[in-house]
Amino acid sequence: MRELTIETPDQSYPVYVGEGALSKLTELFAGPLKGTTKLLVIADELVASLHSEALQQALPPQLSCEWLTVPNGEAAKTFSSFENCLTFALEKGLDRKSCILAFGGGATGDLAGYVAASYMRGISFIQIPTTILAHDSAVGGKTAINHPLGKNMIGHFHQPAAVVFDTRFLQTLPEQQVRSGFAEVIKHALIADPAFLAELKANVKSFKDLSADFLAYCLEKGIQIKGEIVGKDVKEQGVRAYLNFGHTYGHALEAKLGYGRITHGEAVAAGMVFALHVSERKAGLSFDLKEFIVWLKGLGYPLDLNNGLPFEELYTLMARDKKTIGETIRFVLLQEVGRPVMKEMSRQELEEADRFMREEAAV
Repeated sequence: MRELTIETPDQSYPVYVGEGALSKLTELFAGPLKGTTKLLVIADELVASLHSEALQQALPPQLSCEWLTVPNGEAAKTFSSFENCLTFALEKGLDRKSCILAFGGGATGDLAGYVAASYMRGISFIQIPTTILAHDSAVGGKTAINHPLGKNMIGHFHQPAAVVFDTRFLQTLPEQQVRSGFAEVIKHALIADPAFLAELKANVKSFKDLSADFLAYCLEKGIQIKGEIVGKDVKEQGVRAYLNFGHTYGHALEAKLGYGRITHGEAVAAGMVFALHVSERKAGLSFDLKEFIVWLKGLGYPLDLNNGLPFEELYTLMARDKKTIGETIRFVLLQEVGRPVMKEMSRQELEEADRFMREEAAV
């Protein structure tokens, strides 16, 4: 098990990664969270059915704990689910010294974190991620729910008190969820570390053969990369936007196809190919995109997600992206692997890249 520290100007907190990380909960509630009065676990219903006993055994017995299950995946990130969580917290008498535990994947963490940020104007919470995807979303303090007109549009910046990432939970993940989470690992390599990208391409040929040790190494690298960026820009006023590489187009695909109908990572993988294609034309990137596409397809990523979707509708969704200022759509592109840059995009450039995805990337 490894301990990493996320440093922000206002707060620092530990991230525990590895088998047995749950044991750190006792230490947290005996130390920095010693004054906690009550716990509320907000758990993905599927995760709760598989792993609730493991978490219950790791919680301090002297603390009163309530459990609330929420729908699996993106279905949790709705206004009604958010309201239900707040109502439950009020009914159970949580106070300002209470702590929420987010137990599940990235969607559960986003929802539970937003509940913690909103309840009594902010109480503490701990991320206990159970998916590979959540190695990205659990770190950095972004919390949100979805709106029918855009993903993650309603939310708050609220840093967790800790992230406890016990990799034993990953053993029950279906391959599609492994694939989804690994897209964010690839993203971290593309925006920050060309040597890491080379390692991924050399060592990951199939998710069925991915070793637990190499996966743990990848998660640590991804968390380190994200932590360094978040430490420089907590509220995404500058370099933190680079973490959205592949997400502008990816989020548009998710919103149009319906949250949960495709995985977040599948949408991001298509979004990264879209952004790499634009990067070659607009940012001077020299990159073997054909080889990269073959590698992604070999790992099972579907790149034809825009098939049958009118560009006009995707464009409207991209225009609502949080990086858009006024009517200017801004994209994270790469000058080189490890050198991201923000560029303004014209409608014509976006339409050409969308056509590339239909005609070339999906072949």
